[in-house]
Amino acid sequence: MAPFFEQRRGSILSYLDTSNFTLQKFYKVSKGVIIMEENTKSSASVGVIEAPAPNAEPIEVENSTETKQNIHPDLLDPKKSMWKPIIVFLIPLMLSNILQSLGGVVSSMIIGQGLGETSLAAVSTIFPVSFFLISLVIGLGSGSLVLIGQAYGGGKSKELTKTVDTTIKFSFLLGIVMAFIGVVFIDGILQIIGAAPSIQPEASEFGKIIFASLPLIFVYVSYTTILRGTGDAKTPFVFLLISTILNIVLTPILTFGWIGLPRMGLTGAAIANVLATFLSFVALLFYLKWKKHVLALDRDFFRNWKLDITILKLLIKIGIPSSVQMIAISLSEVAVVFLVNQHGEQATAAYGAVIQVLNFVQMPMLSLGMAAGVFSAQFVGAGASHRLQSLLRHSLGLNYLIGIVLIGLIYLFSNPILSWFLNDPSTIEMANDVLFAVLWAMMIIGNAMILSSIMRGTGNVVVPTIIVIGCIWLIMVPIAAALSGPLGLLGIWLSYPISDTIMLIVLYVYYRYVWKQKQHGSLFA
Repeated sequence: MAPFFEQRRGSILSYLDTSNFTLQKFYKVSKGVIIMEENTKSSASVGVIEAPAPNAEPIEVENSTETKQNIHPDLLDPKKSMWKPIIVFLIPLMLSNILQSLGGVVSSMIIGQGLGETSLAAVSTIFPVSFFLISLVIGLGSGSLVLIGQAYGGGKSKELTKTVDTTIKFSFLLGIVMAFIGVVFIDGILQIIGAAPSIQPEASEFGKIIFASLPLIFVYVSYTTILRGTGDAKTPFVFLLISTILNIVLTPILTFGWIGLPRMGLTGAAIANVLATFLSFVALLFYLKWKKHVLALDRDFFRNWKLDITILKLLIKIGIPSSVQMIAISLSEVAVVFLVNQHGEQATAAYGAVIQVLNFVQMPMLSLGMAAGVFSAQFVGAGASHRLQSLLRHSLGLNYLIGIVLIGLIYLFSNPILSWFLNDPSTIEMANDVLFAVLWAMMIIGNAMILSSIMRGTGNVVVPTIIVIGCIWLIMVPIAAALSGPLGLLGIWLSYPISDTIMLIVLYVYYRYVWKQKQHGSLFA
């Protein structure tokens, strides 16, 4: 896995017996909205779809004589190309991910250049630990994304509302638990992962602030994921832009004590990050309320904290495989940081700089993976799984086109780019060697993410999870440990492209000879 390989799209395999429910047919496209005509007669079963978890059955929904489909008509028309709707959705999503990475890049530049490489190494050490703590909400987001996508694609407004309500409330409660764990046990965790004694005090101080904000972060991540699940990538982008600008402005002010404020150092950088997220989230809530958005929170949401148990069970069942995968990835990153730390503070600083560059390069691939997962879930909800093959072709084409251009530019200007984060020539040289060895594999990761996301969107969660975890712990970690001694930091990083390539091959074999042979039905019958 590439560092922070984030697969936030998950789904569930279910079955749909149309002898018990009505089949619906598309018959009209009017003003961009597809109206469906119900066939109230019994029909033959469309097939049995394997379930990833016990008792995960379709939800029975009330039939209506008119159900509106919310998917772009070009996506459903086999005679039309998917380029336009995918790109329209992809651009704000990709810009959102780039902005998110940009905020981290600028913060790292300020920390590395203004506070020194020790502070940057302290922040880099916190990355895998925080990722471990947010693994559960990533799994929850996977579950909500497929439910939101299928409910939205199928026009099931009641199920859409229930899923939003339950996801956000449970995310907040889960965030409280994870915040407690992170704040209380941060010092012990830093010792376990072998953080250098020189960076432990700053890492602990920085980590406690970040972990204390997890309830806010969990809710914000869940809410923006839900918005994207309905096909709205523009609104999250606008408010992420606000958050990024606030973070860029507040970080130097609080870090260095500008405009009369006290100099807070790394603590100021952490506070700036949390404050920017909080202000952006509050603005998002007011905006959705003002626009009377379908996903705006009302007074009942805040007055009644009762969770819909049926939806919650489905979220957990769908999300567990993705959460397990995220935990496995985060633990592997902890193992990698442990190996990196054995080579000293300079190696840890180089690791942090390379991570920032790779995160930026991964943004288009992450965006394509998320777009593929969203459309896949919507296709299943709308009964249009025949369009999934075309979705895969278009997504992979964009992955390699963008990857070749972006990675080529990074290769040409790697030294100047790394100097944004590092000021020691020997550290830059170390980071540059690593970057050249692993950068090309980002296209491989993008391919694997898209393939996995489409299968997950149709309900296939368990097997892709097993493949990913197997490649992490049976291939990547052992290779990293074996090469760490003879090749140093470079040997650790070489484990990534090796395991990524093997993972893609295994995923494709499963996709080609198993997944394509199945029928895929909606969770909302």
